[in-house]
Amino acid sequence: MPNLIDGFMKYRPVAPELHSPAKKIGELLAFELAKNSHFYFFSPDETTSNRFEQIFEVEKRAWALPKEEWDLPESKNGRIIEMLSENVLFSVMTGHLMNGEPAMMGSYEAFFSVAASQILQQIKFIKQCKEANWRKPLPAVNLLSTSTCWRQDHNGFTHQSPALISTLLAVPSNLVNCLFPLDDIAAEAAFNFMTSSENVVNLTTFNKHDEPRYLAREDASKQAKNHGALVMEKYSDTNPDLIMVGAGDLVTNEVVEAIKIINRDMPDVRIRCINLNALSYRAIGTTDDKMTKEEFAELFTPNKPILANFHGYPETLATILGNYAAKGRIRIHGFIEEGSTTTPMEMLRRNSASRYNLAIDVATLYRRPDLVENYQQKLAENHAHAVATGEDIIS
Repeated sequence: MPNLIDGFMKYRPVAPELHSPAKKIGELLAFELAKNSHFYFFSPDETTSNRFEQIFEVEKRAWALPKEEWDLPESKNGRIIEMLSENVLFSVMTGHLMNGEPAMMGSYEAFFSVAASQILQQIKFIKQCKEANWRKPLPAVNLLSTSTCWRQDHNGFTHQSPALISTLLAVPSNLVNCLFPLDDIAAEAAFNFMTSSENVVNLTTFNKHDEPRYLAREDASKQAKNHGALVMEKYSDTNPDLIMVGAGDLVTNEVVEAIKIINRDMPDVRIRCINLNALSYRAIGTTDDKMTKEEFAELFTPNKPILANFHGYPETLATILGNYAAKGRIRIHGFIEEGSTTTPMEMLRRNSASRYNLAIDVATLYRRPDLVENYQQKLAENHAHAVATGEDIIS
C-alpha cells in the first residue's frame, strides 16, 4: 500500500495552465482512503460526474447485488458508499462520525439542500457534545459541494442552487465554515483544513472543470493564516480607489477579468483585488479565525467603495460585509436565481455576475456612459451568439 500511495500522489499530465479543483480533491480522497482503513466516502451516484473517480483506483464501492462487466470496482466491504438519497447517506455518515471515525460526503451543490434539516440537527448535536466534558471531539462533518450553479451547462435550472450556503451561514451556533477555494492549490489547503477539523461542519464549494491556477502553495498558506483573505497582488495597485472582491472560484475569475478590462479602458482607476475563501457566522474567516473590524479596515481601507462577486446569493455576503463596513460602500453581485441550460458566460450574464457586469458598475461609478454602453453591447453580442450556436464568444 505505501508504494501505491507514493505513486498515486504524483501529479498526472494536465493542461499546462488549467487544473480541476475537483480532480485534486479526488486525488486527496484517494490518498485518505488508501492511508486510513476507517475513512469512508459517501456520495449519490455522482462520484464520477463530480470528478472524484480517482478514488476507485484505491478502494471499491460497497455493493451486494450481482455484478455486471461494466460495473465499477465493487465489494461487500467497499468504503465508497453510493446511494441516490442524500438523506440516507448523511444519516449513515453521521453515525460513522459519532464513532470517532472520519468520513466525507460529496454531492451536486443543488441537492445538498435535500439534507439541510439533518445538517442543522447535527449542528445541534455537536453543540451539545461540546458542552459534555466527558465526550471526545467528533471528526468534522465535511461536505464537498461541486457541480455548482454556475456551470450546469446540460442540467439547467433544477441543478442551480447555492441555498445551503445561506442556510448554514445564518445559523448562530458558530459551528459552520463555508470554504470557497479559488483553484486546485487552494482546494488542497481546504481539504487539509477539513481533515484536521473537529466539532464543526465544513461546507466546501468548488468547480469540477479545468480552470486557471492562481495560487502557489505559499499563497494558500498565507491566505489560511489571514482569515481566508488574500490580496491578489498581480491584479492590485497600491493606495487603491476601489476594492474588488471575489468569494468563489468562477466568480473570482470574473473579478480578475473585469480588472483587466478596467485597466485597459480606465487606467487611472487604482484597484485592490481580494479573494475570500472562508466565511462563518457574521464573519470573514473560519469559526476559530475570524477577521476583526480593525483588520478589515486595514485590508479593505476605511472608506473606499467595495465591489464584490459572490458564489451564492448576494444578500448572504452582504450580511457578513455589513458587519464590517457601512452598507453604502458595498455593492455585491452573485446568484440571483436566474438559471437555464445555457453557456457559462450566459449564466453569469443572466445573474449580472460576469466581468462586463462588474465593469459596468465601475464605469457607472466613474461616470463613463460610453463604456457602459460598450460593455452592454459586448454582453448582447455574446447572448445572441450563444443562442444561435450554443457557445460563448467571451471565454
